[in-house]
Amino acid sequence: MSYKELRELSYMGANVLHSDSIFPVRRANIPIQIKNTFRPEDCGTAILPSSRYVLSGNVVTGVAGKKNFTVIFIEKSHMNAEIGFVRKVLSVIEEEGVSVEHIPSGIDTMSLVIATETLVGIKLERILEGIKNAVEPDVIRVIENIALIATVGHGMSSSVGTSARLFNAIAAADINIKMIDQGSSELNIVVGVKNEDYEKCIKAIYTEFFGK
Repeated sequence: MSYKELRELSYMGANVLHSDSIFPVRRANIPIQIKNTFRPEDCGTAILPSSRYVLSGNVVTGVAGKKNFTVIFIEKSHMNAEIGFVRKVLSVIEEEGVSVEHIPSGIDTMSLVIATETLVGIKLERILEGIKNAVEPDVIRVIENIALIATVGHGMSSSVGTSARLFNAIAAADINIKMIDQGSSELNIVVGVKNEDYEKCIKAIYTEFFGK
């Protein structure tokens, strides 16, 4: 796999390598070889710079995720025509010292996905009040207990029907998707589901693409 794929997977919870440990070797273009301690004779997994990376034929490289996110959903008519709307919303979040994980958006909607543990005390209430004052939304609501699951792979961008396979597998497992976010690089697709559906969703996606 590539450094980029590993970065996505480790950030989303794959714990073989910490996401911050990747950057020094990535800058120096040093390959990484991950081995099984109990089976060192196996080939293992090679982590390569993009310049040396060759698609293996697999559409998906891996699946990883994390639980316990809170989604702040904002809706306002003609939001897209209001200059500075996103900046005003994010300024409220910044003032509270909170980082945003994902920002799925539509023409008149915007969602802020935030790790629940960073919204301790009355911080969430202050953020909601700040957003109301800053942009006067038509609707603002909070969705709690959300798990994020990332399906990652360079092959996804060149393979027709990958999204259909992913969403069909989740639907077949009787799981309701609360949020969808796909990066412009088409390296990953992130779905948000209820915390209680996390393990079942991971299994459904893994079975679809790896058959186990």
